Amino acid sequence: MNTMSYSNKYIYSTLPRTQRGQPIVLGGDPKGKNFLYTNGNSVIIRNIENPAISDIYTEHSCAVNVAKYSPSGFYIASGDQSGKIRIWDTVNKEHILKNEFHPIGGPIKDISWSPDNQRMVVVGEGRERFGHVFMSETGTSVGEISGQSKPINSCDFRPSRPFRIVTGSEDNTVGVFEGPPFKFKMTKQEHSRFVQAVRYSPNGNLFASAGFDGKVFLYDGTNADLISEMGSPAHKGGVYGVAWSADSTRLLTSSGDKTCKLWDVETKSVVSEFVIGNQVEDQQVSCLWQGNYLLTVSLNGFITYLDVNNPEKPIRTIKGHNKPITVLALSPDRSTIYTGSHDGNIVNWSIENGENDRVKGVGHGNQINGMKLDNDYLYTCGIDDSLRQVDVKSNSYTDLQVKLNAQPRGMDFNSNVLVTATIKEIIILKNEKKVFNLPVDYEPSAVAINPDASFIAVGGALDNKVHVYKFNDSTNALEYAADCDHLGPITDCSFSPDGEYLVASDANRKVILYKVPEFNLAHKQDWGFHNARVNSVAWSPNSKQVASGSLDTTIIVWSVTSPNKHTIIKNAHPQSQITRVLWLDDETIVSVGQDCNTKIWNVTPI
Repeated sequence: MNTMSYSNKYIYSTLPRTQRGQPIVLGGDPKGKNFLYTNGNSVIIRNIENPAISDIYTEHSCAVNVAKYSPSGFYIASGDQSGKIRIWDTVNKEHILKNEFHPIGGPIKDISWSPDNQRMVVVGEGRERFGHVFMSETGTSVGEISGQSKPINSCDFRPSRPFRIVTGSEDNTVGVFEGPPFKFKMTKQEHSRFVQAVRYSPNGNLFASAGFDGKVFLYDGTNADLISEMGSPAHKGGVYGVAWSADSTRLLTSSGDKTCKLWDVETKSVVSEFVIGNQVEDQQVSCLWQGNYLLTVSLNGFITYLDVNNPEKPIRTIKGHNKPITVLALSPDRSTIYTGSHDGNIVNWSIENGENDRVKGVGHGNQINGMKLDNDYLYTCGIDDSLRQVDVKSNSYTDLQVKLNAQPRGMDFNSNVLVTATIKEIIILKNEKKVFNLPVDYEPSAVAINPDASFIAVGGALDNKVHVYKFNDSTNALEYAADCDHLGPITDCSFSPDGEYLVASDANRKVILYKVPEFNLAHKQDWGFHNARVNSVAWSPNSKQVASGSLDTTIIVWSVTSPNKHTIIKNAHPQSQITRVLWLDDETIVSVGQDCNTKIWNVTPI
């Protein structure tokens, strides 16, 4: 029964998924508003001026590698690991599918539309062929991509007549095709390693090729004669991407040597060099030039907006996650959320505008399983079996590192008591020092502490019980108080802000509410509307509502005062389980998921 309405307010999108040694392809919007990239099953459509505004297309059934706007701007074509191309509408919120084709039998690596929107070339790693040209309306073949002996990484359609197609292959050649119907004309053999990018200038007079040999070549757009090399070589590392200015006079290149360069095409000279950083993760794996914006993507997924007038300092860098998010926390003043991912990275986000930054310093290095804030510090525990501390002001890890004897599964913090549960014991800390530990045999999976720190609840993964302990503040000892039985492993538990209730969720799809301090059922109503394991439960600040997030991709909001009423936010994270939820205020929920996205929802009582 639905008692509220809801709407999605913001999506703080995942960054592009990157892999070492693999270029990625960004798509640009002919209208200049958005840009495109992919992560997992998702195509991310991101506003170039305000990257906090984004939209996500999730209709591919496997990982999608590349997405490109049609020259008209009305359609996007996206290609996936299985060799499928989906062509869908950009105008409607639902992104109605126009066509689906299966041109090659393996991962698609690049797509290019003809300037009249009629034809399309796709390339990649097929079983029988490495590319195909077809009509975008019907899928009818209009030529073949042959003549190269290894997977093709890049392709481009000449934007003016006579039409040409160029391709860049792992056999170190550039393929040239004339048509329609398109036939193999020749290969260009200037490169000595994989060719990673080929792109025509917007006026069609030239095309550029870039390869892992660090070289960039310019060719005549019509007859494909070599005109010259840019630099000697252009970069000290492989070149992953090239992008042209709209007036065809300048070229941007991005490289594994952690730099981007801006070239004057006529003089073949470097106008400016952008040094992005000096770490492996600063390798540049893609670039896009759209209107006044020059974008480049680092191996860590960060998207940097380059400033032509000041190569030293980028205009902005979009940070975030590109691995599944496992933990979520809120600052006490409710202005900032912190998210932590599977690879150990933590990002803080301003609620107001989505501006974000990554926490600096050496953290856990792998999955974070618990995270909690007080005013000055953020505490985290991870599967490196340690508890760490982040100084909120400097946004960096402190030297504090508390070794835990086993893998932590959860953590909570209150007044001056920090409790963490590892798979072997419950540990109480005060002032960052261990003051008590209790060995247990039920493999804790979650932990919660009530507002006045008089009770601690610990979920059991092996015995399907919530174990409640009384906490004695003067002796720091835990005494058994109650057991709450569930029909599946406990996944999360939380005390209400007013201290009246405890809520717990389990792998048997249930959310169960208990009255404090008796720890008996608060009402007979069964909160069992999820279709799969519930991963997370959270209280609204007024203690009147509980939100739960599940493996079934939905969020459900439950009413404590009217237990038979609830609101289901269906497909909150399509094709992705929801890992954590929390409330910003009594009408706003934050959710994070396996899809690496953070979403903010308005929920309003009807």
